[in-house]
Amino acid sequence: MGSLSNESFDVFLDSLKKAGIEISNEQELRERLAEAQWWRYAFTTLASNGRSIGIRFEDRNAACNKSEVYRAFSEFQFPENAVAIFDASLKSQH
Repeated sequence: MGSLSNESFDVFLDSLKKAGIEISNEQELRERLAEAQWWRYAFTTLASNGRSIGIRFEDRNAACNKSEVYRAFSEFQFPENAVAIFDASLKSQH
């Protein structure tokens, strides 16, 4: 069961990267998500508060495909507020 969960967040993070999101300290993010019982909640928390440990999400060259990002959040069944939290983390980078 653990590996299935790991695959899910791996695929989710890869979807974000394909949509143009750059992840700083990605290895730390992946390790924390792998340890989390509820990786979606952990991801949302780290999107909001991960800057102190170097986890940042950035719109690579302002080329982010927002519809692909939103599709990934929907496909992986994140709560509605997760997208707003993620958007806020992208905006706080500027």
